[in-house]
Amino acid sequence: MNVDAAVAAVAAIAGLCTGVFAMLAFRWSERDQAKPSRSSLHTDAVLPPGVDTVLSVLRSSAVVLDEADAVVKASSAAYALGLVRGGKLAVEPMMQMARDTRRDGEIRQVELDLPRRGTGRGEALAVSARVAPLGSRLVLLLVEDLTEARRIEAVRRDFVANVSHELKTPVGALSLLSEAVMDASDDPEAVERFAGRMQNEATRLTNLVQELIDLSRVQNDNPLEDAEPVRVDELVAEAMDRCRQQAGAKQITMAVGGTADLHIWGNRGQLAAALGNLVENAVNYSPARTRVGIAGRHVSAPGGDLIEIAVTDQGIGISEKDRDRVFERFYRVDPARSRATGGTGLGLAIVKHVAASHGGEVTVWSAEGQGSTFTLRLPEAGSVRDRERPADLSAEGLDDEDRPYETFNDPLPAHPAPEVLP
Repeated sequence: MNVDAAVAAVAAIAGLCTGVFAMLAFRWSERDQAKPSRSSLHTDAVLPPGVDTVLSVLRSSAVVLDEADAVVKASSAAYALGLVRGGKLAVEPMMQMARDTRRDGEIRQVELDLPRRGTGRGEALAVSARVAPLGSRLVLLLVEDLTEARRIEAVRRDFVANVSHELKTPVGALSLLSEAVMDASDDPEAVERFAGRMQNEATRLTNLVQELIDLSRVQNDNPLEDAEPVRVDELVAEAMDRCRQQAGAKQITMAVGGTADLHIWGNRGQLAAALGNLVENAVNYSPARTRVGIAGRHVSAPGGDLIEIAVTDQGIGISEKDRDRVFERFYRVDPARSRATGGTGLGLAIVKHVAASHGGEVTVWSAEGQGSTFTLRLPEAGSVRDRERPADLSAEGLDDEDRPYETFNDPLPAHPAPEVLP
């Protein structure tokens, strides 16, 4: 009996110990689960209540750092700008600002130029960074992208400077010429000569002011509010009438070709101004006794049928380095020649804005000494267009997409056909 009792007692003690160990193991497991893990330290749980919601609606790029400079929270915009990489803030000046703010609690702000991710052209990304303490342990970094704002400000600043310069030239010339007229009051021939020059400067000033008004109008107005089907033939005739006097003085022949009875959809006044500027440029930059051609044709495109109007000249041409800039405001390929022809440098800028506001584009093909071809592509007014195509457009084995624009009876020297939409 004593042996059985001893065995029973040992078994009871063993069971009790097993129960105690099981209970302690369960308690230890609960304690381990309650402890924050290394990964959980960098979740939203460590943010003060409501901060996560506020950060999600901010337009700025937001980054929250803990006391170890690890990223606790970062917006998608912060990753897109390249501010956060591998869980760390990748911009050292911003990191230093965060450390200084964590040390003294002072709010700091600075503007920086950062390299743009994914480009090898060295383009800078202008940002404004603001750092502030968030609670007792965290630091909040807000970053605003100022690149577009700086670009717009630079464009505005350059525009004001260019306008001031362009206005100053004729105004100064008129002032000097008026003094010359007064000094030569007893010399009728000198007075007549100076008066003629004053008239030229006044015309130049009037043209500049009018083109500034036109540019402002095409930038601010919605041309499609007053859109209507416009006959290309009428626009071409109006553009030719506008330049007939200048062309006659230089013995320049203006020829019309291409497809007849084309219609485009848009604001008649703006379209006439755009095409008129292209034809006027072609006349002004062409030598005497040459030819300027205007041709229109229909082009099928996936997004909708287009009408192409090409203006071809035999002028001085445009170098490769200038081709991408000819549509900038006040940009002139040959400033001296522009002054001689009364050009303001705004004509092609107006053409570009008119084309863009009508859902089209303007392109240029040119070679120095061979002339230029400016092509205006605009949506077709399909409801009023006769779909039949002239048979002569497929002559000489060329289909409609490859045929050059010089389809006149006495054609211009052939230029390479400008690119057309597929």
